[in-house]
Amino acid sequence: MPTISITSTLAIDASEVELTSIRAQGSGGQNVNKVSNAVHLRFDISASSLPESYKTRLLALHDQRLTEDGVLVIKAQEFRSLEKNREAALERLAEIIRAAGVVQKKRRPTQPSKAARKRRVESKVRQGRTKALRRKPDE
Repeated sequence: MPTISITSTLAIDASEVELTSIRAQGSGGQNVNKVSNAVHLRFDISASSLPESYKTRLLALHDQRLTEDGVLVIKAQEFRSLEKNREAALERLAEIIRAAGVVQKKRRPTQPSKAARKRRVESKVRQGRTKALRRKPDE
């Protein structure tokens, strides 16, 4: 069975992806009523062979293409040929899965250094002196 390569170490089986030909929206002249050249790609995340870490991150996405059942739906219609739209949909799926594979680094809260705090206070004092010189003298 053919596989869809995601990364050098990760691939999914082509049978896990459901591709459906549909009519593209928008203008297309007389050809638009005859030819189904847009592609609907459906990928069931929970039933896939992806590692659990990928599944968890994909299902946690707040993406309008993700249904409540955990099915990712991608519509490709930017090209006039069905084959190019099929390739574009598969490439978009691979990009989404690759993005889910990237683990965000945890942010460690830091505090300003002692020297940085000292510089900040000194600049405030300097600014205060400058403003004090602008005041009218007390009589």
